[in-house]
Amino acid sequence: MRRVEQVMGFPVSVRIDDERVPEGAVDAVFAWLREVDERFSPFRPGSEVSRLDRGETATDAISAELAEVLRLCEYYRVATGGAFDAWLPGRGLDPCAVVKGWSVQRAAESLRAAGVRRFCLNAGGDVVAAGGPWRVGVRHPGDAGRLCAVLRIADGAVATSARYERGDHIVDGRTGEAADALLSLTVVAPTLTEADAVATAGFALGAEGADWAAARPGCEVFAVDREGRVRRSSRLPLADTG
Repeated sequence: MRRVEQVMGFPVSVRIDDERVPEGAVDAVFAWLREVDERFSPFRPGSEVSRLDRGETATDAISAELAEVLRLCEYYRVATGGAFDAWLPGRGLDPCAVVKGWSVQRAAESLRAAGVRRFCLNAGGDVVAAGGPWRVGVRHPGDAGRLCAVLRIADGAVATSARYERGDHIVDGRTGEAADALLSLTVVAPTLTEADAVATAGFALGAEGADWAAARPGCEVFAVDREGRVRRSSRLPLADTG
């Protein structure tokens, strides 16, 4: 079965290849993602994130889920020496770079808990797959109609941070300037929580970001810098396209 809905500002698709799909499993995925959008979007004035940012909620009174997201944000802030920062001056609290991968990974885990074995969950181009092999394309950063790589994923996740969809939206927290040394950075990791956060954090680091991401445990990378040069991990799971 296949289903697509617009959630959190991007299309989310679920494909399940099992013979039987547990009743309510896919409904639960989209219900959870809509809840995340309501609670954690910095663009919704009534969200928990917005209330915390305005000082209307004390840090010791936030939900366990938001506390987990903020711990992840702090982890990657420290790991990048401040290049990745959810609390940028002039922008307020914006944990979206962690929330997306974290929430979609949780949705994938709910499918597994419901007994789903072979599925692909695609959230705006970031993918969690199980029961593969699945083939996941990496978009060419200069041409939306081309792929620059095809990955073979059995059980794991793929996320890409890039400039081609939203322009220079990722900021290096150390300088306050847009990170522009890379055109795109794709990360393969065991979970989308890791893949998405590492891709964004690595992109924020700039020229050193691809090597930093590749050194993270369990992570493989495919990066294109602004000169068009490619950096890829030796164990990147490239699919046979012949």
